[in-house]
Amino acid sequence: QVQLVESGGGSVQSGGSLRLSCAASGNTYSASYMAWFRQAPGKEREGVAFIGTFEYTTYANSVKGRFTISRDNAKNQLYLQMNSLKPEDTAMYYCAADRLNWGLLPRYTYWGQGTQVTVSS
Repeated sequence: QVQLVESGGGSVQSGGSLRLSCAASGNTYSASYMAWFRQAPGKEREGVAFIGTFEYTTYANSVKGRFTISRDNAKNQLYLQMNSLKPEDTAMYYCAADRLNWGLLPRYTYWGQGTQVTVSS
């Protein structure tokens, strides 16, 4: 079992920045592959950023160049630096982990409870 707890969400104006964190605990050997997802009201959960072994990363086109995913394995932490935020980035953001590589597909075994990000124009 892996427990994931997100933090760092909040309300910002368009163009602002936020840094999300996700603390992993438990059997972190099952968290080789991690990702950030988001879900806005009435919309499907969307993969935002993925990080795999050897720090390989993938981003959704909508956030490429604005968001950066990173991890600190020593601290069991996952991060999402979000810059140049737009109102359409408003959503609940979730971190996810698995021992399998799901990329940006929402098929991960372990999920956090989410942290809300609201961007006003």
